[in-house]
Amino acid sequence: MTLWWAIAALCAGCYALKLSGLAAPRWVLDHPVVRRFAELVPVALLGALVAVQVFTEAGELHIDPARTAGLAAAVVALLLRAPFLAVLFAAAAVTALARLLLG
Repeated sequence: MTLWWAIAALCAGCYALKLSGLAAPRWVLDHPVVRRFAELVPVALLGALVAVQVFTEAGELHIDPARTAGLAAAVVALLLRAPFLAVLFAAAAVTALARLLLG
């Protein structure tokens, strides 16, 4: 039953955080520092999630050549301004090819 209380508390906390963002006055949201922070935090979080998924396995650092090659292919596709689905396809194809060739 303690687990359900923890889940309920987390749900309430997430709701309160979302509500505080909606209730913030306009002058706070228009401040240049807050605006810059709001622009950069999602990019940093997404980058951190990608790094954790690519370079860890079972909670430990693990450099998988196939995943690294797929990430490199995605970066190249992004630099070439490819559409999102093309980036995903390039990363998946290169990862699959690397797994096929490297075993």
